[in-house]
Amino acid sequence: MGLEERVTELESRLAFQDDTIQALSDVLVAQQQVIDRVQLQLATLARRQEELQGRFDIIDDDVPPPHY
Repeated sequence: MGLEERVTELESRLAFQDDTIQALSDVLVAQQQVIDRVQLQLATLARRQEELQGRFDIIDDDVPPPHY
């Protein structure tokens, strides 16, 4: 394998690696957007649950029933 062929092979591998890195970066950005959305939804649900517990004074599940 001559020097020119080796350089061509290395350039080809570099181009493939660049494409792979870009694809992985795109996936990572999309996943982070999903995580951000889920965290926002979770925070919203936690606030709602706290509001409902205060409004309806929900009984704790750890308290044994009155017949014990």
